[in-house]
Amino acid sequence: MAIWQKPHDLATLSPMSEGTIDAWLGLKITEIGEDFLAGELPVDHRTKQPFGLLHGGANVVLAETLGSLGGWLAAPPGFRCVGLEVNANHLAAARDGVVRGVARPIHLGQRTQVWGIEIRRADGQLSCISRLTLAVIPER
Repeated sequence: MAIWQKPHDLATLSPMSEGTIDAWLGLKITEIGEDFLAGELPVDHRTKQPFGLLHGGANVVLAETLGSLGGWLAAPPGFRCVGLEVNANHLAAARDGVVRGVARPIHLGQRTQVWGIEIRRADGQLSCISRLTLAVIPER
């Protein structure tokens, strides 16, 4: 059963990233399932740290983007979500290619949402696991 409460498709979500950190880093939303949102981030000069590995902060940008967009889509009409807390455990280094994140809800409440985000390297290895807590607030 679909969890989304707002109209959604990739064509609607893509323009939302124009002029944002997502566009700057090359982050792309790639899939919307019935209960998940997926996206990819390149591992390149924009997203690596000085030692040639994907920067942990880039993982967090991917996780927070996927969870926040998922939260907004899952929130009732007239409501939006803002981040309260994000954490990330970096489990395996990514050196090149792309990483793919998948965000799924853990809790969809009236006032808060919690999302779990798994980020995997191109070879399928789990690279980062993240959790995002959102507040559900009225839209302005």
